[in-house]
Amino acid sequence: MALSLRTLAIALPFVFALHVETPGFVAWFNSLVEPDITPQAFMSVNATGFLITLVVAALAAMSREATVGVLAVAWVGFLMLANGLLHLVATLVHQRCSPGVVTGTLLYLPLAVLFIRAGVRECAVSWRVAIFAAAAGGVPMYVHGYLIVFRGSRLF
Repeated sequence: MALSLRTLAIALPFVFALHVETPGFVAWFNSLVEPDITPQAFMSVNATGFLITLVVAALAAMSREATVGVLAVAWVGFLMLANGLLHLVATLVHQRCSPGVVTGTLLYLPLAVLFIRAGVRECAVSWRVAIFAAAAGGVPMYVHGYLIVFRGSRLF
């Protein structure tokens, strides 16, 4: 039996909280990128992401409207799909563990795929639209990840 969109939406903030890579991520990031980030900046970005995730999760848990489904899929494409891939690629390229690679690979990537599939099934969103939304939503993370992993710089 497939998990419902509501169940997967409720899981989003919990999985997000499990993934936040403190304290090791800041040191790992700063070893690759100039200028450095502070732990406070890292926590601020993650707090904002968590709040957005709570809102998106609540909307997805309560609504089956196609627009809500597309919005939620785009957010999950950014937050979980692109971020999970970032950790995996960074670990492979730099041949050292990126903090967050375990939860990114074992939790973020499967949850993203299940969530996108449930959005298609329950919100009458076509696969084409869902894949486009997830890919488009992930663009900022893909660009940011490319800059971090391959250029030693960052978007912000």
